[in-house]
Amino acid sequence: MGIFEGSPLLTAAEMRAAEAEAIAGGTPGLVLMERAAQAVVAAVQAHWPELGPGSRVCVLCGPGGNGGDGYAVARQLAARGWTVELHALAPAGQADAAAQAALWAGMGAIGDWDGTTGAVRRADLVIDALFGLGLTRPLDARLEPVLDAGAQRVLAIDLPSGLCSDSGRALGGRCFDADLTVSFHAPKRGHVLAEGPARCGSLDIRDIGLERTEAAVRLTQPPEGLGKRSGHKYGYGHALVLSGGVGRGGAARMAARAALRIGAGLVTMACPAAALQENAARLDAVMLRRLRDRAALDEMLEDERLNALLLGPGLGVRTRERDLVASALAARRSTVLDADALSLVAQDSELRAGLHGGCLLTPHDGEFARLFPDLADRLKEEANAGPAFSRVDAAREAAARAGCAVLLKGPDTVIAAPDGRMRVNAGVYGRAAPWLATAGAGDVLAGMAAGLMARGWPGFEAGCDAAWLHVAAARRFGPGLIAEDLPEQLSGLMREMGL
Repeated sequence: MGIFEGSPLLTAAEMRAAEAEAIAGGTPGLVLMERAAQAVVAAVQAHWPELGPGSRVCVLCGPGGNGGDGYAVARQLAARGWTVELHALAPAGQADAAAQAALWAGMGAIGDWDGTTGAVRRADLVIDALFGLGLTRPLDARLEPVLDAGAQRVLAIDLPSGLCSDSGRALGGRCFDADLTVSFHAPKRGHVLAEGPARCGSLDIRDIGLERTEAAVRLTQPPEGLGKRSGHKYGYGHALVLSGGVGRGGAARMAARAALRIGAGLVTMACPAAALQENAARLDAVMLRRLRDRAALDEMLEDERLNALLLGPGLGVRTRERDLVASALAARRSTVLDADALSLVAQDSELRAGLHGGCLLTPHDGEFARLFPDLADRLKEEANAGPAFSRVDAAREAAARAGCAVLLKGPDTVIAAPDGRMRVNAGVYGRAAPWLATAGAGDVLAGMAAGLMARGWPGFEAGCDAAWLHVAAARRFGPGLIAEDLPEQLSGLMREMGL
């Protein structure tokens, strides 16, 4: 398990509320700064054991609380024998930061900002304590030479300065690039969304004694209830996967196999008559049915045991396929819409109106742009003020409009329910799974979600659990992964999970 799984994913406001609650409960802000500084020093020792007494560190301090942490770190490193150069962008303006600056002044100098670039180049380690969380504007021009100075190592306290803490987007297009980001209490949205992982380097979350954990968004966590205990195959649901014509069945076959591997009791794949032979040559446990047109699908869906549908992978976008999507939506079953089905919904207002609470939409960024072009445009605009519009904001609004769950795919997959519930499945840091950048991986994810929905999972929960398992399966296989490998990892993965 990754160290952040199931964790709250905080906004800057939520983190400030946690700190305020601790202060109101009797822990002074200065004490929190001291704890933060101790945590940063411990992280330096853990990540760079080759550094120590005699090493040169350049600490860059801003006027707020992040700068206060920087003054405290400078003092603690100097006490351990480090050679410390400290430069302040502006005088400390926040009360606790000013107190920390005064404590540092009793040990060392605060250098002029004009000398910062040279200090950065000389240093073995640069500590970015300029802004951290909550920055709402782009970095000013005085920081440009520092950004381009070529530091050997950069540690960011809380968040690289210039990165929006709520969206993971660089305000104005520029921010520090850290080798290590040390933050406190819980990860922030900006650590995992958009540019955040690339800008943060490694991420180290340290405890400083805060208790508040309320958050509107959390990270996904290992699923529960996947194991089978007893019962008949129909007790675990029957998923129906619709496929395209000749030469277009691969995506649906992978999706169907994933649905079966995730534990659906039965899976049937329906395709045009001409494609039956090629699909039969590749499938055994997955059943096959001929599907001519909408009337045939309507007749098939008279069987109430077909309780979960998947449409989209390799389906096609002609009138026939449009009518199949309309029929599936009219049946009001648990329904995953992916790939071609999403393109059909995007261009057809009647289909869009047929979406219902039992649906799960699984778009990648391009499909999301066709479904919700205004939201996609906002994500593409340069972020010039914080909190910037984020993938969390976009998915939340999309789910509210569609009236169903939305799974916006990416390394920072966001799953949103129409009632406002949110999860982020972060395939970054210790859960990075770059091998998922392969054709067909999204089709397998859709099949996994459909299999879970056949077993009774609602769309939002199916999206969360399928996304977690998708990354875990990819990491279990590792380099060389192709989409066909993913369903075959599920058995061993669930066994390792004790299911």
